[in-house]
Amino acid sequence: MRVGGLGGLSLLHADWMRAAAAQTPVRAKAKSVILIFNSGGPSHTDLWDPKPEAPDDVRGTFRAIKTNVSGIRVTELLPRMAKLADKYAIVRSVHHTHQGHNAAMYWSIVGRPYSIDSTLINPSRTDMPSLGTLVGWLAQRDAYSGALPPYVITPAPHCDSTRYITPGQFGGCLGAKHDPFVLNADPNGADFKVQDVNLLEGVSVKRLQDRQSLLRAIDGNSLPIDTPSAREIDVYQAKAMSLVASGEMQKAFDLSREPDKVRERYGRHKWGQSHLLARRLVEAGVPFVTTVNGESIIWDTHIDNFNKMEKSLVPPMEQAFSALLEDLAQRGLLDSTLVLWMGDFGRTPHINKDAGRDHWPSCFSAVLAGGGIKGAQVIGESDKIGALPVAQPVTPADIHATVLSALGYDPHGLTFTTSDGRPMPLSEGEAIKGLL
Repeated sequence: MRVGGLGGLSLLHADWMRAAAAQTPVRAKAKSVILIFNSGGPSHTDLWDPKPEAPDDVRGTFRAIKTNVSGIRVTELLPRMAKLADKYAIVRSVHHTHQGHNAAMYWSIVGRPYSIDSTLINPSRTDMPSLGTLVGWLAQRDAYSGALPPYVITPAPHCDSTRYITPGQFGGCLGAKHDPFVLNADPNGADFKVQDVNLLEGVSVKRLQDRQSLLRAIDGNSLPIDTPSAREIDVYQAKAMSLVASGEMQKAFDLSREPDKVRERYGRHKWGQSHLLARRLVEAGVPFVTTVNGESIIWDTHIDNFNKMEKSLVPPMEQAFSALLEDLAQRGLLDSTLVLWMGDFGRTPHINKDAGRDHWPSCFSAVLAGGGIKGAQVIGESDKIGALPVAQPVTPADIHATVLSALGYDPHGLTFTTSDGRPMPLSEGEAIKGLL
C-alpha cells in the first residue's frame, strides 16, 4: 500500500468487484428457499411416479389420478397437489448409492456422498456444508443484514433417532457461525414460543446491552483463551445476543398473528404450522428454511407402507405442501421463493412380505416449484417399475446446482474451503436442463 498508494487498492477492489460480478448471474429470480424434507424416504411409486401398468407386487394399492396438466399423473394420495401441477416440476430420475438413512440424508442435503454408508453417524466440524448451510453462508458473505438467522430448521433437525443426528446440516467446515437456528419445538403447541430468545421479565434491551458491555470489559482484562472451543463460545454468545435483542425475531415466529383460517388451511399439526412458519420466515427475508416432515425417520415404511401412507403420513404432508404453494402464490412470493420437496431416498419397487417397501436410492423423485422453476412438467423418467432412471438421470448435486443457479450463484465458479484447506465448488452437479 505504501508503494502503490490508495490507487493500487482501488484497482484491486475494482478487479474483485468485476470477478464477483462475473461469478454471480444477474438474472436470479429466487431470493429464498424452503426445503421440505421427508426423513426416512417416502415411496416415489406411491406418490409422484405411479406405475399403473406394473404387476400387483409393484403397483401397490393406490390409483394413478390426473392432474391439472395434461399427461402428468400422481397417485390418489395427492388430490390437492394434483390441482397444482401447473406450479411445480416433478423430477423422477434422482439417484445416489447410500442405503443408510443418515448417510443418505447427508447425500441429499449436501449433494456429496458421506465417507461411509451408515446410519450411526453424527455431525462434526469436518462435514461438508448442506445446501442450507451454503445458502446461509453465501448470504452472510453478501452482507445479509436481516435480524433473523439466514438458515432456520423447523421443527427439529434431520436425524435417525435423536441419538444419531444427520451430519452436514450444521456449520461443518464453515464453522459455528454458520450453524442454523433450530427451532426444537412444536409450532402447533398451545404454549408455543421460541425457546431462549425472549428477554427475562424486567430486563430491557438497554439493560441487556449494558450487561454485555460490562462482560466485554471484564473479559478484556482477562488472559485470552484462543482455542476452537473458546472461539465457538464467542460466536454462540454473539448470535444469542442478536436474537434476544431483536424484536423482529419474536414477531416472525409469532404464529398467533396469523388468522385462524390460515392456520387451519395449513393444518393444525406440527408439519402444517412448520410450513406456515417457513412462509413467515421467508416473508421476513430469511434466505433458507428447512421444514422437516416427521420425527426422526417416520417415512421408513418397511412394514405396512400403504396404511401408514394413507392414514398418517401423506395427509398432513400434502395439506401443508399444497397450502404453502397456494399461500406463496397468493401473496406474490412464489416467484421469489424456491420450494424443494425431497427425502433421503425412495423405496423398493417390489413390495416385501410385510406389505412394506425397503430402502431404494437407485431411483426416486423430487419436486421443485417457484423461484424461477418452470412448472407443469416432468423431468427424467424411471423404468416400468420405478427401479432405475432411463432418461435424464439426476443426482442430488444437480438439484443443488439448480437451486444455487436460481439464487444467482455460479455452482462451479464460487468455492468454499474444506476443513483440510482445499477449495471446493459450491456444487459438483449441473443445473438441470429445462427447469430454469
